[in-house]
Amino acid sequence: MAHSGPSEPVQVPHHFRFHVPHLHLAAAFGADSFGVKAEAFARFFGTPTFLIAQTAIVGVWIAVNALGMTQFDVYPFILLNLAFSLQAAYAAPLILLAQTRQADRDKAHADADAQHREALAAASLERQALAEQETAQIRKLIEQNTELTRATQEMGKRIQELTAAIHQRVVQAG
Repeated sequence: MAHSGPSEPVQVPHHFRFHVPHLHLAAAFGADSFGVKAEAFARFFGTPTFLIAQTAIVGVWIAVNALGMTQFDVYPFILLNLAFSLQAAYAAPLILLAQTRQADRDKAHADADAQHREALAAASLERQALAEQETAQIRKLIEQNTELTRATQEMGKRIQELTAAIHQRVVQAG
């Protein structure tokens, strides 16, 4: 899909024509900067980078506090638990929102694909009906050609018989 400018309409390739009614579903959280950042944030939560980084931070946090290098969050790591709770409070709704919007987009695209398949099936049926009509016309033309060939052969035989009869009369008369 190409977008030429803010005032120009979206140019969609012909094979995506059934997806046009669903273009408004393109961005999961909207097209504004908050939406783009929120979607990037929600997508980041499921990456190996996030999981490895979080594991490393938690490991360092526990090691630093358990070994006594600092005392800002001693065992049982209440501040760490609060950080996880805060992370979960924001991550869960963002992830659920992203999943819901993705499901909406998937459904809209599935509907568009189904419409496309139906259009292809209808076009195929039309082509098949046209092919059957053309086949019937060709059969009719072949039958007509066969009949003309038969008539031509009969005329040829009749001409040969008449020519032989005329020749015989000329020979007898002469």
